[in-house]
Amino acid sequence: MSASDFLQPAAKEQVTRVIEGVEGQTSAELVVAVRKISGHYRHTDYLVGALGALAGLLVFLFHPAPFDEDLFPAAEVALFLAGAALSASVDPLRRALTSAKLREANVKTAATAALHEMGITRTQGRTGVLVFVSLFERRVEVVTDIGVDAKQLDGAWGEALRALQGAVEGGDLAAFVGALPRLGAPLGKLLPRAHDDVNELSDEVR
Repeated sequence: MSASDFLQPAAKEQVTRVIEGVEGQTSAELVVAVRKISGHYRHTDYLVGALGALAGLLVFLFHPAPFDEDLFPAAEVALFLAGAALSASVDPLRRALTSAKLREANVKTAATAALHEMGITRTQGRTGVLVFVSLFERRVEVVTDIGVDAKQLDGAWGEALRALQGAVEGGDLAAFVGALPRLGAPLGKLLPRAHDDVNELSDEVR
């Protein structure tokens, strides 16, 4: 699952219809946002580069074949850069070598910032709900504005969040779209839709 998958016309239309369906049950305003990455992981790239340089050093020291010592510094630099470039371009490797706690913290921070930066806190009742998908970290963070007391949402809410997380972890867009409507019932129970409710935020994927 990539950002481009979400931006395909058919996928965008599906998500928009789901958001409309959820908002038909509740006065909450649902927004779905997708980001390629939520943090900077250059330290992981440097780690892979350092391991490559260390491997080169061990070969130089212990391999029985003779090496040109004059070329050693340049070879070490080249190995470091190659390792760093490999990490930066191969997401599974970079993800595997990055702390899960750091990835989770970065997504939480980015989602909270996006809630404000995207104007979701400007609704009249402060009832914005952001479903923030970060693809590199394979995490989804659902952030609510102050008008939605997440602590009062029932068990169905937690089940819906777990279903969304499972879909993102598995890279399954269809499962994500299928899990998204499950947010409607608990939100509708907490914040029923009013007869004069107005759609204040765009329903398109951002």
